[in-house]
Amino acid sequence: MRVLVTGSSGWLGRFMVPALSAAGHHAVGLDVAPGRHTLIRASVADREAVRRAFGDHGIDAVVHGGALHKPDIARYPAQAFIDVNVTGTLNLLEAAVEAGVDRFVFTSTTSLMIDEAIRAEAGAAAVWLDEDYAPLRPRNIYGATKLAAEALCRVAHLEHGLACVILRTARFFPEDDDSLKVPSGPNLKANEFLYRRLTVEDAVRAHLLALDAAPRIGFETLIVSAPTPFARTDASDLMADAAGVIARCFPEAPALYARRGWVLPQRIGRVYDAARAERVIGFRCATDYAAILRALAQDAPLPFVHDPDYAGPSAGMRIPA
Repeated sequence: MRVLVTGSSGWLGRFMVPALSAAGHHAVGLDVAPGRHTLIRASVADREAVRRAFGDHGIDAVVHGGALHKPDIARYPAQAFIDVNVTGTLNLLEAAVEAGVDRFVFTSTTSLMIDEAIRAEAGAAAVWLDEDYAPLRPRNIYGATKLAAEALCRVAHLEHGLACVILRTARFFPEDDDSLKVPSGPNLKANEFLYRRLTVEDAVRAHLLALDAAPRIGFETLIVSAPTPFARTDASDLMADAAGVIARCFPEAPALYARRGWVLPQRIGRVYDAARAERVIGFRCATDYAAILRALAQDAPLPFVHDPDYAGPSAGMRIPA
């Protein structure tokens, strides 16, 4: 297939394009920023540029990963998020329908599921988040625009029969968290594999499976995250004594952490359940929390990327309409 990949200069895109090529597809990268895997320099907000991309390259399928993200809130006004994340998605969907494309995979985010109460961990138990969790009340313009784009995908399927798979990906960015400082770096990322993280390689693999399965599925929304070792019955204990729950599941974890000077989380306020992705498209992350503990035990490299100096391609750029 000839696959249009938006956001091809970004963290996901730089892994997505080679993976598609390795799978026998011809990937056409589109991004407003330059990059090794970007063939078309344009914004998804530019309707005519999007239409030309489909016509000039005979596009058969779309992986839409291009977006402004949560760290961009400090860099760009709300209107830029509307232009790129909402109007850009609409442009791609309309061009896909016009071109007779039969599948569209949309990179969404679990962030849109997190309202202020969940973020503040205000409850007595961890919130169990699966695809049926409602109501969704995004807490910022990033989440609001990604949720709106999801709705546009659903409308495109209902009105035009375009097969759309929405992947609500958990965290896979390489840089430090832009708000949490303790613990930081690899320690925080390792902890998050228990409930809200995956590797970029696993994120790419999920997209390839969704691309293959989309015509069979028609329309679906799937959470993509490393499999949690927790059960719903652990929800109260995770808020009261997360470290104790982790030690019960992984008795070796406290000593392995202590040897590196790391800390286990004392409480966990949310858990992403990715079981539906395994049932629907056969996807399960190759890297889970147990893999991280094995690396610690063997003094091996950690199985995820941590790059505190990474800055996305939109940093410092003016996003054109």
